[in-house]
Amino acid sequence: MDQSVRWFLRSAVLWLLLGLVLGTWMGISPARVPLLRTSHLHALLPGFVLFMIFGVAYHVLPRFSGCPVPWARAPLLHLALANAGVACLVAGFPARLAWPPAGQILLPLGGTLFMAGALLFVHAVWTLTGAPQWQRNLTVGVLKGAQGAGEGSSASA
Repeated sequence: MDQSVRWFLRSAVLWLLLGLVLGTWMGISPARVPLLRTSHLHALLPGFVLFMIFGVAYHVLPRFSGCPVPWARAPLLHLALANAGVACLVAGFPARLAWPPAGQILLPLGGTLFMAGALLFVHAVWTLTGAPQWQRNLTVGVLKGAQGAGEGSSASA
């Protein structure tokens, strides 16, 4: 499993934990619901759900298409931008109520960062699902050759 995939999945689990903590906190202290509800939703939906989708897609799509991700560093950059974006959003919603100037900075910043990362994902998916047949054949041939070399060397050992 690629490092970026591993970190997307780990990030998803951490956002899930934060969402669970915020949800539990709202259940224990209903007065906090107006302050925490939107942060709770953003920790769970973009944080947990989309990060899980991103991680699984970055793992599965190159294997199904037979092509690597078009720009090898894109998933890690996407991961950094999206995590920073969700963190700004999760912090920005309560900040908007408690200290409006901070919320006015964090919310647009978070949305922009998350969108920039998501655009890298859109580019990767678009490219991987539309790669020409010759490119897929070439990549699959290279992968099969590497697997064959690995199998041959393990058989002789």
